Amino acid sequence: MLYRALCRLKVIEIILQWEHGAELIHDTPLRTKLAHLIDMAEHIDADPKADERTLKHLMETVAGKVRLASLLTVASALIWLPQAALVALAIAGLLEGQSGPGPVVSMLGFAGLGLMRAVLSYWAEGLLFDAGTQVVTDVRTSIVSREMRAQGSGAAGSLAVLAAEKLDLLVPFVSRYSPAQARMMCVPLVILAVAFWQSWAAGLVLLITGPLIPVFMVLVGMAAKQASQRQLADMGSLNDLLIERLSALVDIRLLAAGPVVIAEFADGAERLRERTMAVLRIAFLSSTVLEFFAAVGVAMMAVYVGFSLLGTIDFGSYAAPLSPAAGIFLLLLAPDFYQPLRDLSAAWHDKASALAVAGELAEWQAQAPVQLVGRGGKADALSGAAEIRVFDVAVKAGDRVIGFPDMVIGAGESVALMGPSGAGKTTLLRLLAGLALPDHGRIRVCGQPLDAKVADAWRARLGWMPQAPHFLNASLVQNVSLGQTGNLDDALRAAAVEGVVDALPGQRFARLGETGGGLSGGEARRITLARAIYARPDVLLADEPTADLDALTAGKVMAGLATLSARGCTLIIATHDPALAARMDRTILIGGDA
Repeated sequence: MLYRALCRLKVIEIILQWEHGAELIHDTPLRTKLAHLIDMAEHIDADPKADERTLKHLMETVAGKVRLASLLTVASALIWLPQAALVALAIAGLLEGQSGPGPVVSMLGFAGLGLMRAVLSYWAEGLLFDAGTQVVTDVRTSIVSREMRAQGSGAAGSLAVLAAEKLDLLVPFVSRYSPAQARMMCVPLVILAVAFWQSWAAGLVLLITGPLIPVFMVLVGMAAKQASQRQLADMGSLNDLLIERLSALVDIRLLAAGPVVIAEFADGAERLRERTMAVLRIAFLSSTVLEFFAAVGVAMMAVYVGFSLLGTIDFGSYAAPLSPAAGIFLLLLAPDFYQPLRDLSAAWHDKASALAVAGELAEWQAQAPVQLVGRGGKADALSGAAEIRVFDVAVKAGDRVIGFPDMVIGAGESVALMGPSGAGKTTLLRLLAGLALPDHGRIRVCGQPLDAKVADAWRARLGWMPQAPHFLNASLVQNVSLGQTGNLDDALRAAAVEGVVDALPGQRFARLGETGGGLSGGEARRITLARAIYARPDVLLADEPTADLDALTAGKVMAGLATLSARGCTLIIATHDPALAARMDRTILIGGDA
């Protein structure tokens, strides 16, 4: 905590330098220093074991498959011992002219053992691939399931990268690390025991050189984990930046800020490139170091065996000198003594990446976004008159509490909610829609408490007209009908949007983007109104339907709302527009803090 506080104080000091000396804002070393301090401050309080616990939890569902596959890979690796013995005996027999297993018998035995080894490997790889796929699928399902019901969780870009790209880094970990770890714990010990059985000097060579690989593997692995965390964090940040700038394209063009934004992306891309290259440098460095020690070990074994067979060295064996069969056997076993260690060192980078992903998952799981009330799926409409009663309702908004007046809104009534900005009009609409629950008080709809049990059924009777229209990336017909049956002509006519639709390329089958590309703000709102009219809701909740519209367009929207009201639809409209409020049956004033 102290170190993080010091980092933050240093950041504040640099920011004050920026504020009192604008020329320093272009000081690249200063900006780099600030970014580094912020990065350290963000990670200094993180639980160092959270990523390991998360990764262990992810592996629980596939632990059985991974354990079985690991045993299969161990068995497959150990089959090399009898294979090596057959090869050594055959070669030694040829060298010494002695009778032994014939070449045909040795070849058949070697091929049979090789086939068994291939079957075990194939079985293990299938289990590991299924396990990795299952882990990624389960995590993606949990992310999508929670985010579908989350309200305003933010960081959409980094979350999308996590779900779509980063989770795939778990597959190499699941499929390689645990089997490599199992082989390292078993195969080198078996080979070491066999080597000591043949020659204490050969066993000593393996015993001395073998532990050097895990030591360097751990040292390099710590650096690899940190580098992977920084790389993955930059991937998410760059995507968040992209989404933010795409949503502000109009403002960027109006302010002629294109070059600044491009430079910002260039800096982010360059930083990501540098951190990616840092990960690759560590990977290549570790591979070089480990290969060096493995090569040294194999070379030492070859030197000992060669000089022993030549008679130059007469120590290292027990009662009798080292035989050609034993020497060849040891030479064939030496590379496989180091192979599990090399496999684990390669898989260690997979673990570093997986831990970085698990750390992000732990942070995501620690967040507690507001969840949608109810299941969020289709439901039968709630029965009864669409009457709404609000009693002593209040909600927390940051450090303040917003209170709302008691009200009773009868079925078919039209009501305007008016008040200053920030008074809570939009919040009240969300409460009335069952999208959130009040922290105090109660709301009753159709004679029943509005809670998670009835929220879906209540929303089946609602129409929603948000201040910022949102569309499906589909045709205009699909955006208005949402897959339901109804009279499209009447809906477009009532919303006074027929002319707009006819002017679109493709007319009713014009494809709208999520933000309604090709439509002005007023046209987009009228399309949203047509959607509400088409659905024939019992209650329409509209948030500032005429805000920022010219008088002619606002009048058309008001006429469309009047059409809905004439059909018996209850209108509850949050607005600052006195002309719109005057058309309602009554106005309810929403105050400030409670």
